[in-house]
Amino acid sequence: MKLNVAATFLLYSFYARMASGQQPGYLEQEGNPTITLKECTLSGGCSSKQAKLTLDANWRWVHSTSGYENCYTGNAWNSAYCSDPNQCAQNCALEGVSKEKYESTYGVQQIEDGVKLKFVTDHQHGTNVGSRLYVLDDNDNYKLFYLKNREFSFEVDVSELQCGMNGAMYFSEMSVNGGKGLSNNNAGAKYGTGYCDAQCPHDIKFISGEANIIDWSPNPNDFSGNMGAGKYGSCCAEMDIWEANSMATAYTPHPCDINGQLKCEGIACGDNSKGERYEGVCDKDGCDINPYRMGNPDFYGRGPQFAIDTLKPMTVVTQFLTADGTDDGDLSEIRRFYVQDGVIIDSPSSTILGADNTDSITDDFCDAKKILFQDTNDHKEKGGLKSMGESLDRGHVMIFSLWDDVEVNMLWLDSKYPLDKLETEPGVKRGDCPGGISSTPEYLRDAFHNGYVTFKNAAVGEIGSTLFTPPPTPTPPTPPPTSAPGACGCGPRDGMNQPECIGQGEERCNQMMTYENKCKWTDCGTQPPTKTPTVRPTTKSP
Repeated sequence: MKLNVAATFLLYSFYARMASGQQPGYLEQEGNPTITLKECTLSGGCSSKQAKLTLDANWRWVHSTSGYENCYTGNAWNSAYCSDPNQCAQNCALEGVSKEKYESTYGVQQIEDGVKLKFVTDHQHGTNVGSRLYVLDDNDNYKLFYLKNREFSFEVDVSELQCGMNGAMYFSEMSVNGGKGLSNNNAGAKYGTGYCDAQCPHDIKFISGEANIIDWSPNPNDFSGNMGAGKYGSCCAEMDIWEANSMATAYTPHPCDINGQLKCEGIACGDNSKGERYEGVCDKDGCDINPYRMGNPDFYGRGPQFAIDTLKPMTVVTQFLTADGTDDGDLSEIRRFYVQDGVIIDSPSSTILGADNTDSITDDFCDAKKILFQDTNDHKEKGGLKSMGESLDRGHVMIFSLWDDVEVNMLWLDSKYPLDKLETEPGVKRGDCPGGISSTPEYLRDAFHNGYVTFKNAAVGEIGSTLFTPPPTPTPPTPPPTSAPGACGCGPRDGMNQPECIGQGEERCNQMMTYENKCKWTDCGTQPPTKTPTVRPTTKSP
């Protein structure tokens, strides 16, 4: 989730009783907000349900199992209950969050079809900053998503997110039950346990059922005095669908050479502070597409002069294509397009890679950009898209969050980064944000107290299905299935082996052209083929 930053970190509530633990609480009844979740097919359209969301454990109040005393206050553990990792997990209860407190304490507001995540929320006990939520399948398990040979879409509004903020939607290879049953974790997914990502964060207070108290130290960059880090990190593969504010956006695969979650220590964590970033188990840099960074400064921004006007809501569609067009094939390409005001808007092709310019993430694209930017190609070292696809096959948990950045002020997303390079060097400028004081958490929390992001109508399904409403009656195929490539009607694109196109009706053919990067339609009695309605590169698409 955090591309090119020194560490992943959480925006903890300043709640007076804030902490983290591993026993289920008993004082508050969980009152989960929901998001509309659609599961879609090309033949049947989409079916919807209200999926419960649960707050991450690090935001919750954790108190002694025998009463109301905090197990963690500010950035320090309570030694009366937390003298060692196992004792702490046994003695501390992770409390539920009522429906009222989701909003009044943590700034998570239920809206139609989704949630509004507020940046800063003042309440009777203090102040909360940001949040992180997971999608549940039932009360005890996260819902796992299998994205290969699928597309995922959602609606988002980033109009109130300024430079230095990040409203993120992503997937990570967390355990389906949140690690419940590991050591002393008796709380599990219901209480938001088990977080991991490709940055192997050390600020997770409980990992695999044990408190992360060994070598715990306060974060010197956190002016609020709530953040710290311990000896262990929590690693897993991560697919960043959306990291964005109103000035910049990026999507990024982060493969790892492990299966599932790893409680890391030492070199496996790849700690920046030890100079071991590229020796750990995960690709922390990832292989991102940020349109601005790839040479398109006029694509995404605040106002009608941009192709995507971030002052308006939008639908974001991400497609995970395989080499052979099947669920079992290797992940070969990740594509992105948008819908705003009812208009499909394709991602622009990069303009700085010469012959390697493209508008989607492939291994060839990643290799070319790493060379141009003079970046370490850890993406390739960790197995590239094939490895990312293998992780997706094991199932990922859906995550929504809002955060700011006490380490590098989100410069890696929307400004100049790293600071020791000239902004004229390829890949350094990621957006028009000036950086400096105006991107620091201290400034943002004061100046943009009322910032927020909304997430609505998440949908997953076959390629081309999440925006497609099937007609009430099927269109008869024209021409018949025996049509040869090159005949009138629906057929394969020139030079491509796409037998599934032959015999499709015009409406379905156009859907496949638009959403699946395949097929062409030729009007019977005319010679020139109809061009595809959206520009797609001839990369390794199925």
